This record gives sequence, structure tokens and C-alpha cells, in this order.
Amino acid sequence: MAANADGTARAAKGAPDFAAVDRRLREILEPLRSRLVATKDGPEGLILEIPGMEGHPWGYVAGIRHGKRYVSFYLMSVYASPGVVASMSPGLRRRMRGKSCFNFTTVDEPLFQELARITHAGFGPYLELAAEAAKGKVPARSR
Repeated sequence: MAANADGTARAAKGAPDFAAVDRRLREILEPLRSRLVATKDGPEGLILEIPGMEGHPWGYVAGIRHGKRYVSFYLMSVYASPGVVASMSPGLRRRMRGKSCFNFTTVDEPLFQELARITHAGFGPYLELAAEAAKGKVPARSR
């Protein structure tokens, strides 16, 4: 497997190594898996949801999806922790598409380390917000 000038892997000449990106993003989510349910886990991606809330909007916690041009990392906890978004580096913010999606074509270790920090910092607050939403009591900050 070839490498870019910055040391990131490439599958073939000029082609991004989405498998490497997927593996690294899954490493970020691995510590959360024991508290969540994987409702999709295959070569096209991963979906992690709160047990008992599978299939409900507030049950979706995080996911990985392969697109044609990038691998997307979905992180719902950004809704529960607005301060997390404010604290993001400009580099990670440039990867955002919408409010909770980050797109990657290569493994960018500094950004992935920051993404891991944000993922784990927002996990607890998101579980609390989801529990309130499940009761029909969505806090004003998330509306």
C-alpha cells in the first residue's frame, strides 16, 4: 500500500484508502460499544444506538458511512454539547458537513484524536438529553 507525503495510507495510486479511515473511526467508537447497540455493522458502515431506543431519532448516537468520495462520521452528541463545537479546531470544523457530520478521505491522526476527545466528552450529556427526549421533555437548548 502506498503512502501520501503526510504518511497517510492510499489504497492505489491516487485512490483514498477508505478502509483505513473506517478502521480508525471505528477505534474512536470502540470504547462506547459496550453501552450501545450496533444496529448496523458491516463493510458499508456502522450505526450505534441507545439500547431500547433503536430506530428512534434520539436513539442514534454515532455512525460511520461510506460514500463515493469520503467516509462520513456522524456524531449526535454535538447537539447536547454546544460548547464542544465552539471548542473545535478550525481543521476539524472544516470537515463538518451540517451540524453532526464529519467527512474524511484519509486518516488525519491529529484530527482523529480531537474527534475522539469530542466523541467521549459529549457521550454522557447526549445520553441524558436522549433520556429526556424519550420522555417528551426535550430541553430548550436542543430545539
